[in-house]
Amino acid sequence: MFRRKCKITFIRHGSTIYSDENRLNDNLNYPPLSEVGKIEADKIAKWIEKRSPKVDKIYTSSDIQSIQTCKLVSQEYKKDFEIVDNLYSRRTGKWNGLTFEQIEKQYPEELKQYHENRANYWTENGETNTQLQQRVRNSVAELIAQNIGNRIIIVTNGDVIQAEICSALNIPIENMGRIYIPCGSASQLSYFDSWTSLVYCGHFPL
Repeated sequence: MFRRKCKITFIRHGSTIYSDENRLNDNLNYPPLSEVGKIEADKIAKWIEKRSPKVDKIYTSSDIQSIQTCKLVSQEYKKDFEIVDNLYSRRTGKWNGLTFEQIEKQYPEELKQYHENRANYWTENGETNTQLQQRVRNSVAELIAQNIGNRIIIVTNGDVIQAEICSALNIPIENMGRIYIPCGSASQLSYFDSWTSLVYCGHFPL
């Protein structure tokens, strides 16, 4: 008989002006949710409470978009939440604030190196996919250890969710960009003693 250690529902924060432009961003204090993002966050909060009415703990990463989204989730469950410092989005270095189109124009050689080595190359002062994955895996493993037998929610960024799904399902980290996690969506993983099951991924309530 399989013993489930923990069930985690990951929620990506609602849209911002940066996410709408596919702009890289590691600023914790900006930008906040857009008006569309607030609607998305409200929808996913209501949907997840109806789908999974029992939750033991709610966590969020420390950026403003995730905290704003998490407050709506917390209100639906009438339950407090905790901020997890190490679940922030990828450190983007000197590419921060740029779209990939802008990066291609300004740093074509560096972008070429990234495409040739997606696992272990990133621009200076940023995190590679491998470094991001390791940080996220360590943080999620700690939360699982604290919540054996529990059902929890983690509100965070898309790249954090992508990295954890890769870890949980043994997907090569260079393929993390192929996992589609839209703003205002939910993805659920069930963690067992020796394996993990992806229950659903990137669900966006209409």
